[in-house]
Amino acid sequence: MTTPTITTIGKYTALWGETPIWWQDHLLYVDTNDKRLIKLNPETGEETVWEIGERIGTVVPTTTNDYIYAGDTGFIRFNPETAAKANLADPEAELRDANRFNDGKCDPAGRFWAGTISLVKNEGTANLYCLETDGSLSLKISNVTNSNGICWSADAKTMFYIDTPTKTIRAYDYNLASGAISNPRMVIDTAEKGYASSPDGMTIDADDNLWVAFCHGGCVVCFDPVKNKELLRVDLPCIETTACAFGGPNLDRLFVTTGLKPGYDEPDAGKLFVIDGLGIKGVPAFAYKG
Repeated sequence: MTTPTITTIGKYTALWGETPIWWQDHLLYVDTNDKRLIKLNPETGEETVWEIGERIGTVVPTTTNDYIYAGDTGFIRFNPETAAKANLADPEAELRDANRFNDGKCDPAGRFWAGTISLVKNEGTANLYCLETDGSLSLKISNVTNSNGICWSADAKTMFYIDTPTKTIRAYDYNLASGAISNPRMVIDTAEKGYASSPDGMTIDADDNLWVAFCHGGCVVCFDPVKNKELLRVDLPCIETTACAFGGPNLDRLFVTTGLKPGYDEPDAGKLFVIDGLGIKGVPAFAYKG
């Protein structure tokens, strides 16, 4: 395999970039701490930034050409043309001072899964939810502390999930028709593999290997969840690597969001990075179908 190349892309510098997703010919991602949504076309360099007015943890496209984000006030449908917003669900309104929504994405059936994080680090007080395609909301996993990376296998029979403080990746049996999950088990223990930093955002490639960005770790690591094996590590020139997604016309470019670390002199921190030359392809993202 050729040596990967790492470059920054786009003009935007995030306070805390998160949850990139490739859709059609562009990349969507959020700046959680600066309350912004960013759309970037890597081919043309065209960049659009929306001021959202609240911290947002994740965003997904919909089949009706708008977006849904999850943030301080729950699940919000956002019209990128008019900036109009419609609240769809806010299951933790009573915890607003302590919790907010964090990472998430759509499953192969078009449901939007997103979880919350305890901002005050109260263990077990956050949750993972699913916004069904009929607009109803269901609780999927409780007793979480920092709901983070999530993705599904190519055969749609397995869901992978990270609750960051556990420093593990769990797998669940997944029912495509119903969205039910069962049989939780640990497939990767990142602490056991020597990582003191925290597993954050996650994506999956065409071979069902997992790519995990390590918060406070300055790297993205590829794991084989079947063999419990580390396959590749790519170090980046800033410590806060937060999430990753495959994109580009051939889904062979790995985009990585980053954040700023106070007290660190890192000229490219907060930039969007792209890793080329991996020789690996990702899988298409899914839109919300409700």
